Amino acid sequence: MIQQRQAVEVGTLPITPFKSMREAVETVCSESGVLPGFAVAVNAEKVISARDDVAIRENLLLGTILYADGISVVKTIKKKGVDNVRIPGCELWLELMKKAAQTGKQVYLLGASEETNKLTASKLSDSFGLNNLTRRNGYFDDEQDVIADILRLKPDIVTVALGSPKQELLITKLREVHPDAFYMGVGGSYDVFVGKVKRAPKLFCDLHLEWFYRLISQPKRIFRQMNLFRYFYLHFAGKL
Repeated sequence: MIQQRQAVEVGTLPITPFKSMREAVETVCSESGVLPGFAVAVNAEKVISARDDVAIRENLLLGTILYADGISVVKTIKKKGVDNVRIPGCELWLELMKKAAQTGKQVYLLGASEETNKLTASKLSDSFGLNNLTRRNGYFDDEQDVIADILRLKPDIVTVALGSPKQELLITKLREVHPDAFYMGVGGSYDVFVGKVKRAPKLFCDLHLEWFYRLISQPKRIFRQMNLFRYFYLHFAGKL
């Protein structure tokens, strides 16, 4: 397991810089074990939200690794003189699943619909040989059932697809009963993986313009994107 690099403060958040996706994966999972804790994907919107809301900031700071999911955060870190690359959360999850299969780690897949969850488990098994896994969809009535699963199985890696902030709040509870696992909130990654939701076209991904693709696809997001303009101002003014 690669030693975790020193964090760089962006706004009020300590972001761990990575020079490659491989470095990020190896920091989390290796033959020797997993890094106990919780990964948090950070983009411009989260940086601004953390500046504005103490409760949001405190919740994000519970993360063991806060990584740069947004290209704007990557640029801010580079401006501070630290080399790093963007680590898209959906890609980190996928590479982590590959590594888990290679190293024999036990995985717990939680969230999404029953159909999506089942398809995700099947595809992970067929594509990567990840067979040491347990799954549960996101439609459960009692969190205690999930907590009981975690206590009984003691998985190495738990990925939760419930959307924010629900997935982060549940992860906080799960970490209390099983702190030795690595937890990751993955939002809609299962749906993207099985083809139910399309990611932005490759050109937009390569240019780090997925946020713009989502905006033109869903114009109502313009109000959320206002935080991006605030971020740009703070970045260029050297206030991050």
